[in-house]
Amino acid sequence: MQAFGFRIRTWFPLAFLAVTAHFASQTRGQVASPTRLQFNVLSEDSVQIRWKAPRGRVQGYKLSVTPVRGGKTQELSLQKGDNTAIIQGLIPNLEYSVNVIAISRNQESEPAQGKFTIQVSEETSEEVSSDTQNLREDTASAESDNEILGGEQFICKTAAIADIVILVDGSWSIGRINFRLVRSFLENLVSAFSVGSDKTRVGLAQYSGDPRIEWHLNAFNSKESVIDAVKNLPYKGGNTLTGLALTYILENSYKPESGARPGVPKIGILITDGKSQDDVIPPAKSLRDAGIELFAIGVKNADESELRAIASDPDESHVYNVADFSIMSSIVESLTKTVCDRVEEQDKEIKGISGVTASLGAPRDLVTSEVTARSFRVSWTHAPGNVEKYRVVFYPSRGGQPEEVVIDGTENTVVLKNLMSLTEYQIAVFAVYTSAASEGLRGSETTLALPMVDDLKLYDVTHNSMRVRWKGVPGASGYMILYAPLTEADVADEKEVKVSDSMTDIKLDGLTPSTEYTVTLYAMYGEEASDPMTGQETTLPLSPPRNLRFSEIGHSIARVTWDAASKNTRGYRIMYVKTDDSVTNEVEVDQITTSLLRELASQTEYTVAIFSIYDEGQSEPLTGSFSTKPVPSPLNLKLSDVSRNSLTVRWQHAAPDVVMYRLSWVPTAGGESRELVFGGDVDTQVLDGLLQRTEYEVSLSAIFKDETESDAVAVLGTTLSVTTTTVATTTTTMTAVVRSTVRNLVVDDETTFSLQVTWDPPDQHVRQYRVTYMSLRGDRDEEAVMVPGRENTLLLQPLLSDTEYRVTVTPVYADGDGVSASSEGRTLPLSAPRNLRVSDEWYNRFRITWDTPPSPTMGYRIVYQPLTAPGPALETFVGDDVNTMLILNLLSGTEYSVKLIASYTTGSSDALTAKAKTLYLGVTNLNTYQVHMTSMCGQWQPHRQATLYRVMIESLVDGKKEEVTLGGGASRHCFYDLMPNTQYKITVYAQLQEMEGPAVTVMDKTFPVPTEAPTSPPTTTPIPTIPVAREVCKAAKADLVFLVDGSWSIGDDNFLKILRFLYSTSGALDKIGPDGTQVAIAQYSDDPRTEFKLNSYSSKETLLEAIQRISYKGGNTKTGKAIKHVKEHIFTVEGGLRRGVPNVLVVLTDGRSQDDVNKVTKNMQMEGFVIFAIGFADADYGELVNIASKPSERHVFFVDDLDAFQKIEEQLITFVCEAASATCPSVLMSGNTLAGFRMMEMFGLVEKQYASVQGVSMEPGTFNSFPCYRLHKDSLISQPTKYLHPEGLPSDYTITVLFRILPETPEEPFALWEILNKDNEPLVGVILDNGGKTLTFFNYDYKEEFQTVTFDSPEIKKIFYGSFHKMHVAISKTTAKVIIDCKQVGEKAINAAGNITTDGVEVLGRMVRSRGKRENSAPLQLQMFDIVCSTSWASRDKCCEIPGLRVEADCPAMPHACTCSQDSKGPEGPAGPPGGPGIRGPRGERGELGPMGPEGPRGDVGSTGPQGPPGPQGPSGHSIQGPPGSSGEKGEKGGLGAQGPQGVPGPGGSPGRDGMQGQRGLPGKDGPQGQIGPPGPIGTPGVPGAIGQIGPTGHLGEQGPPGPTGTKGDKGERGDMQAQAVVRSIARQVCEQLIQSHMARYDSILNQIPSQSVSVRVVPGPPGEPGRLGPQGPAGEQGLPGRQGFPGNNGEPGRPGERGLSGDKGEKGSPGIGTLGPRGPQGPPGPPGEGRPGSQGQPGRPGNQGTPGRPGNPGSTGQAGPQGYCDASSCMGYNVGGGYGNPSDRVVQLPPNYPQTHDSYDEEEEEDPYAGYTSYPQQPQNPYPAPRPVHPETDTIEVRSPGSYRVSRSISKRKAKSTDRKTDITL
Repeated sequence: MQAFGFRIRTWFPLAFLAVTAHFASQTRGQVASPTRLQFNVLSEDSVQIRWKAPRGRVQGYKLSVTPVRGGKTQELSLQKGDNTAIIQGLIPNLEYSVNVIAISRNQESEPAQGKFTIQVSEETSEEVSSDTQNLREDTASAESDNEILGGEQFICKTAAIADIVILVDGSWSIGRINFRLVRSFLENLVSAFSVGSDKTRVGLAQYSGDPRIEWHLNAFNSKESVIDAVKNLPYKGGNTLTGLALTYILENSYKPESGARPGVPKIGILITDGKSQDDVIPPAKSLRDAGIELFAIGVKNADESELRAIASDPDESHVYNVADFSIMSSIVESLTKTVCDRVEEQDKEIKGISGVTASLGAPRDLVTSEVTARSFRVSWTHAPGNVEKYRVVFYPSRGGQPEEVVIDGTENTVVLKNLMSLTEYQIAVFAVYTSAASEGLRGSETTLALPMVDDLKLYDVTHNSMRVRWKGVPGASGYMILYAPLTEADVADEKEVKVSDSMTDIKLDGLTPSTEYTVTLYAMYGEEASDPMTGQETTLPLSPPRNLRFSEIGHSIARVTWDAASKNTRGYRIMYVKTDDSVTNEVEVDQITTSLLRELASQTEYTVAIFSIYDEGQSEPLTGSFSTKPVPSPLNLKLSDVSRNSLTVRWQHAAPDVVMYRLSWVPTAGGESRELVFGGDVDTQVLDGLLQRTEYEVSLSAIFKDETESDAVAVLGTTLSVTTTTVATTTTTMTAVVRSTVRNLVVDDETTFSLQVTWDPPDQHVRQYRVTYMSLRGDRDEEAVMVPGRENTLLLQPLLSDTEYRVTVTPVYADGDGVSASSEGRTLPLSAPRNLRVSDEWYNRFRITWDTPPSPTMGYRIVYQPLTAPGPALETFVGDDVNTMLILNLLSGTEYSVKLIASYTTGSSDALTAKAKTLYLGVTNLNTYQVHMTSMCGQWQPHRQATLYRVMIESLVDGKKEEVTLGGGASRHCFYDLMPNTQYKITVYAQLQEMEGPAVTVMDKTFPVPTEAPTSPPTTTPIPTIPVAREVCKAAKADLVFLVDGSWSIGDDNFLKILRFLYSTSGALDKIGPDGTQVAIAQYSDDPRTEFKLNSYSSKETLLEAIQRISYKGGNTKTGKAIKHVKEHIFTVEGGLRRGVPNVLVVLTDGRSQDDVNKVTKNMQMEGFVIFAIGFADADYGELVNIASKPSERHVFFVDDLDAFQKIEEQLITFVCEAASATCPSVLMSGNTLAGFRMMEMFGLVEKQYASVQGVSMEPGTFNSFPCYRLHKDSLISQPTKYLHPEGLPSDYTITVLFRILPETPEEPFALWEILNKDNEPLVGVILDNGGKTLTFFNYDYKEEFQTVTFDSPEIKKIFYGSFHKMHVAISKTTAKVIIDCKQVGEKAINAAGNITTDGVEVLGRMVRSRGKRENSAPLQLQMFDIVCSTSWASRDKCCEIPGLRVEADCPAMPHACTCSQDSKGPEGPAGPPGGPGIRGPRGERGELGPMGPEGPRGDVGSTGPQGPPGPQGPSGHSIQGPPGSSGEKGEKGGLGAQGPQGVPGPGGSPGRDGMQGQRGLPGKDGPQGQIGPPGPIGTPGVPGAIGQIGPTGHLGEQGPPGPTGTKGDKGERGDMQAQAVVRSIARQVCEQLIQSHMARYDSILNQIPSQSVSVRVVPGPPGEPGRLGPQGPAGEQGLPGRQGFPGNNGEPGRPGERGLSGDKGEKGSPGIGTLGPRGPQGPPGPPGEGRPGSQGQPGRPGNQGTPGRPGNPGSTGQAGPQGYCDASSCMGYNVGGGYGNPSDRVVQLPPNYPQTHDSYDEEEEEDPYAGYTSYPQQPQNPYPAPRPVHPETDTIEVRSPGSYRVSRSISKRKAKSTDRKTDITL
């Protein structure tokens, strides 16, 4: 895994400050966020960040770390299996914020966020000197934002003293923020030494464009003053002239007057961030020669080769290179230790103390033992001699800061402690003698995994808590418990509890009721955690109240009473509502269990719900209902004081809330009724004005404040007669005639079939009561019941349900009936249950729950029937005390209709309906593949919960079946030995423990047996249909290779479509074979397979037949490996590769490659291959762009599916055939694919072929990274025209040549390039006359007439002055143009050209006067030679190869850029020690199906598990026996019963170790377009980038003041326009390359092994560098299943345990779902790559290439100087050096049989220099310039840069070892 920075330290006493983490609960695009963000400090500048992966599919993570106070954000992209990252290069005591975002299908989650601060301990050990303590006090107030501090910093304790001068780069490229980090680095560097006038002295200089002394060695006398000066060091700014600065400190800093002391070691330390703009080698050598030991520290963009050239030997201890300023602190200790050691060694050398010369004995027999997770013991055999101490160094193999333990020399064993678990450590033991140390005794050991907890139990579960108990682990420092709900809504609500090692039981509070929690327990060992142990438990729901009761029910009040729910209840909420109303009343009470409801409506039904209120919320309600009584009638209505015309009425109040009374009276015999209303406080009323001797009925009713009126009570009374003689009789009569009515008549206790009638007796004289009742609907006769006078209640039954009845009660006296009283009542309806709910859905069950109806029932009938599958309706009955039921034995994935009916004695209620669906336990996407004659395979999308699959194949012909059982990870299976031409049905059943899902089937037919060939051939053979060649392809002549993706994601059907596409495309070609286009096809998946090679077929018919025979391969997608296979095994001479024809590759793929494709395709494009990339389905468009040639719009094609191939087929064939055209093939030029010819390759003038061409050597070109080729005298390079231009030249073309005329080039005309016919007659070419300084182009026009055009302008003449120039000769049908260095210098008219013959040769450098077999050629340097099939190429070319014309922003990166960040491959290094086990990889996807192994032996019968707990008691039945039912019809015989209920699952096994990475699954569906991500962090500089976008034009600078008049200079010869600064830049780069190459050879000769530089040096003498990452560790075993328990009563099945991770590699992953998402928006352009010379400065500041200001006043003309020429590349080297001078210095030694050179010519030949061209047509005037006499050659002046060297070697021995080379070094 990549991380920021390089090193990890573990020995600093560090702590966290303000570590916080908070998480978002919502998700973006429904992607769950990572959780449990944790931080672990590894060193003072590095932190390990961990998090828990979210549930669901995650493709990867995006991690960002940002300083809270502002600064650069570091970002890291991780794969889905990586949930740990190490962030390095951090600043101590600075707060950072961390965001971790999960990515899935182009969607991002909300970030998991946290903050941390690495606190460096301020404690100082006793060994630290007082100077260090003072340093800590000083640095405590330093700039906290960017301060770099360390704990327990190294202090140099040597008695030796030194003079140390630090040279600091202060150029603009550093920046002010980074310069603050440099200051902090310098503070730590100075702090390591004892500074004083008589101790170590420290001086400092800063440089940019010009150096300056900040302070001399003798400026300060204490460490504190030096540190203060460092803190106040100003930032300079400017350019980077390191060489000048090195010279400056030599001349100024190391002088006695500056504080330098004789006899004291001298140290120089350079800190720079970029490549110098001047030469550094001579100044650095001068410093070293003066006895100054130089250390070079490079940061960021520094050139490591330049650092090596500056620093003293050895480079391993004197050169440091770090990637960024933020991690400079990581090298402080290593640097100070090395400087300290070197000071001590120099001091001994100066004082003449000799070291130990004899080799010292090393310890032997390294043994490790007592290995634990955190430690192990190291033992060894003593080294010989007097060993003072042993030094044991150890570090993790995967990388980290070495640590060491020093013990006494008498000991030979030590225990290494505080190690990381499950980590391989490299160990080295050194014997330390008096003045030296031995070689190290090395070994390795791997620590054990941390012990994990065991026996995790969750118990005492309540609604808001549970207890966790476990078995303690010895050695653990504590335990960490993580718990979180399993619901998706609370995915981020994870909590953490840490306890000490003594606790093994803890209570988790604050949980959510009725929620399933997962509890994960880790044993902690310091900051490390063991593997987790996990358990799951569900909290109880909040307890509702119990046993609801109603009492004291009146007409306006009722008392509600209940039993308390729990002691944790805060109170209760009472809600009551009229049953037929919606207005709710609410009352909240404290912890009481009764409440009186007031102000109720009379004779009204109320529904009451009571909730328990907890801190966590409220419980489910306890409900009930009651009805208020009717308002009461007045009591004890009596008549008294009867007279002839009046009587007195008396009564008692029925209730205190009576408002009024209504009193009425009427004669019973008929008459007027009278009424009186009065107040409610009256209880006596006198009625007067009555008739005498008349019977009256007096009635009285009470009226209440809600305007309800009670039933009237009545009494009969008779007034007295007129006579008074019969008083006794009258009195008796009065007593007899007073007959009253019943009081308080109430009809209540309604049921569905009865009513209860009660009343109060009027008096004791009633003999009996007559109760009559009748339905108000009038559909029944009135019925009467007689009740004895001593009773006052009656139950009326059976009645009709939901019917209103009028009930009348009449008291019967001895002498007649009293007054009747009536009331109404209504029986209850047959109410249905309410609120039917479905829960606990599983694969074969679900639970239903309902609210009971208000009426008492006999029970409930439940009817359920499948809706989406055939099946009968099933019915069950439960008692009236049940309101929930778990319905079992259902079909999986099936929707059911559920009906719930309440049963009453009088019938049934309406059905309450709902729908429920079981989970689907079945596979998806079942299909067949690889169907053959006797075999057939099936594949499916696996079910995530399945433990087994039962796969069956059945013949639909004879019914023969075959069945296999596969593991839960399987996704495919093949059946063999099938019958040909037979229809088969494959059925897959998914099983979960003992439960099996529905059958999923697919049908297919095996292939028939091939028809045998007829015994006799048919009389006529049909002519095969061969596609007709397309017009655009008739000129095609190329080597064409199709590379076809054959991975699993393609599928059989799509592969057939690919074959049809290949058939159609190949059929469009004209001629197949060696004389036309050759076609090869390769198919790839995990590995490539060559279907046939280029030379396999020579006719279209056989080619097309071969395409149809290609079979589908199957596998994964490794495109990079396949492209490399095509390059190395198909594009070969053995495979039919031809020279001079285009090489075209067409890649077809449907997905992203699982390996790297960039490197191999980039190399192929650079070598001239034309690559087309065709993507479909889930192909990665960005990867297609990287694969294909440029421009992408011509070479990249993308379709959604293979059916859309026809949309691109026409255009693709056109582009491929145009690229394959022999007339103008497509080639790579200047980063783009153009139509033309790369003539350098065709002549063999390329790096890999030039050694086989006689007379050619490779030398540096215009830049150090561009090679050029010297064509030596009489080399006469030629190639047959039929190989170069088999179809001749195009009508319009541009000849592009980058060349150089040499001093030894003859001053006679020569053809730079020309085409000759078979008779050696020139047909077309370009002639240069070095003497006449002219350029001539010639050819034959369409009339076959010879024509020439000559250019002799002053711009033409400069190409002969000895520098490189780029020349374009653009030939059209009408004109010939000449462009020199991208500037047109001439144009002349010509006729359209005729074509050429191809039976001759094409020649380079042929002398015009050559004749016959004695042909000569001119020497010259050739860097580029192309022919482009366009005349506009010259106007688009930017001359990026010319130093004076190169603009970095507009030019592509230069090849072979020699910076420390380049990715060019160096020599292969020696093999490192074996690597340890890698970090645990992500869980792999399922791999391919392996071959079926032999059947294993039958296992032993497992032991019987413990008995399961008893199930809950079933519902009780009713004791009311119903009437016997009629006998039913005899049913059919039932089938086999459904499977019984599932038992309680055993505990889940412990998870195994993560398996190896599996195969890549199929791509998913189109996702939504992702948002533009934040910009990534700036990485270390790579090789120079591609052409960036042109930035805005800067502001024009102000005009500078006029310069002083210059002195008159010497007159110079005509020179180039190339600036002197450019030449110096070139020379600097070349010399740097020479030194680097020389030093590499020098090191390899000394060490006999290649050596590589290290970016950050470690402490001297630790174990060697860690080896490569070791092999993947073995997969863990799957946990054992729990034992089966005894069957209990039918209880509810428990929730299934989580499935453990597979240990072994699974089968191949199944196809994913979906297609590729749309291509995201284009990101912002990256910063331009750094090129040579020098990197450009920051915007707005003076850079290497500033914007020119306005011209100043011209100076006076200088004096003429002596004649000379500028040799721009004299000190350049392209892996070798070279120069001009003595002929013996030349690189090439011509073979003995090569034609001899001719240095002079006879005078006779000079008279006719063109006699050799006897076949040239005679023109009226000589077409060539007039000849000029040949001047004798002048002595060649050798121009060399300081430090350059030259190498002489033979071409024939070019590949000899470097030790055989003759080296001549000139310094």
